[in-house]
Amino acid sequence: MSFRLAAYAVCIADGQVLLARHAPATGTSTWTLPGGRVEHAEDPFDAVVREVAEETGREAVVERLLGVDSRLIPAAERAVPGGPDHQNVGIFYRVRITGSRPLRPDPDDDIAEVAWTPVPDVARLHRSSLVDTGLALARTLPPTGHVTPVPVGGLIQH
Repeated sequence: MSFRLAAYAVCIADGQVLLARHAPATGTSTWTLPGGRVEHAEDPFDAVVREVAEETGREAVVERLLGVDSRLIPAAERAVPGGPDHQNVGIFYRVRITGSRPLRPDPDDDIAEVAWTPVPDVARLHRSSLVDTGLALARTLPPTGHVTPVPVGGLIQH
């Protein structure tokens, strides 16, 4: 089984959420939250700030921890066929974007676009389940930091 620890930013301002369009060289383009892998010996708090800067070109200030999501992705449902089952543990933070520079995706990454998206429009996007999990955590602020897992299928992917 493979394992990934990641930190994700939930940036909501004026009824819009900041999303990044992940466009791998092969496969389908998917909207997701800014964020990604926590590097070896890196604090997840620092990782989310780094990832936002890398993926959007903007600085972020962490406002609060929202929660943690752990999901098992069976090998048969992974984007890369032939790999093992995969566990992703995501730590979600509410962050505030600072500065006034325009958003810009990282040219050296597989993020093709970054955009503020009205929250009601998210339901029509081909997106990662991470988006729905992050929005649910931000909306409900559960005391346990845990929400019901988001089912995948249709427009919602792993």
